[in-house]
Amino acid sequence: MTDQAVGAAVRREVTVDVPADRAFDVFTQRMATWWPKESHHVGPTPADAVMEPFEGGRCYALARDGTQTDWGRVLAWEPPGRVVFAWLLRPDWTFEPDAAKASEVDVRFTPVGEGRTRVELTHSGFERYAEGGDAMREQVDSAGGWGILMDLYAGALA
Repeated sequence: MTDQAVGAAVRREVTVDVPADRAFDVFTQRMATWWPKESHHVGPTPADAVMEPFEGGRCYALARDGTQTDWGRVLAWEPPGRVVFAWLLRPDWTFEPDAAKASEVDVRFTPVGEGRTRVELTHSGFERYAEGGDAMREQVDSAGGWGILMDLYAGALA
């Protein structure tokens, strides 16, 4: 029997005091400035988080020794308004090469006034995992998951 992470998406929102193009750029192209190198990685540590800037691009950890470890795939690249990527990690944090069996992260960047942007992140699709979907949702929804990551991201823009 498989567990079913019934449609409960993880959502985080932050408003930052920068225009949407800068908010998008820092989230996607400057992940290494805010993604925790020591604690939030796959493969050798420490590692920078990297996202290739096009649909079909890889998301991967780049270790100091040059090792690249995939953890995602860009599904939609719509600067400066939206990026969607497959979270190609199973609940046991091993690589899942099939995006149809993985969850996904949708990040939207909406201008909300002069030089301000609302950044809305939705991580969904946990029911796609054969098992462990509830555990994965709980992990990314925990204090050490998207909450801290979005705080670090907002801090990099301050």
